[in-house]
Amino acid sequence: MNLALNPVAVPASIQQRLHAMPAVAALQLRVAEWNHEGLSLSAPLAPNVNDKGSAFGGSLVSVMTLAAWSLMSATLEAAGHDADVYVQDSSVRYLAPLHEDLLAQARLAPGQSWDAVVATYAQRHKARAQLQVEIHDSSGRLCCTLEGRFVALVPKS
Repeated sequence: MNLALNPVAVPASIQQRLHAMPAVAALQLRVAEWNHEGLSLSAPLAPNVNDKGSAFGGSLVSVMTLAAWSLMSATLEAAGHDADVYVQDSSVRYLAPLHEDLLAQARLAPGQSWDAVVATYAQRHKARAQLQVEIHDSSGRLCCTLEGRFVALVPKS
């Protein structure tokens, strides 16, 4: 994909939208990295900890869902499209407890193409994408995954 974009403006826009949602702001999310291959969101453990001292399951699924949402939103925005992105469905697997800060890495699922997603949105004013998100600990151990279908629609006025 060869999009003309401002590499600072798009993540800043996504960051502002995330912080505008009170429940999301409480997670203390930050766009850690974004490029055409994927997007990473980070969050500190302290506001997302459970009674066992590990990351709260609700925070894990929220950070992963928001990483995928942010990736699709940022990609469409970078292509010059204003779109409302929604999660249509998702599946989460919790594989190991996470006892450190959260870093969710989202990417397009294999067999999908951002060029096709953007072209479909431009032509039909709606598009779907299958996205995958992983959270690993600092040793590289996979702690949880999310696979989800996300939908982009034209914003309602």
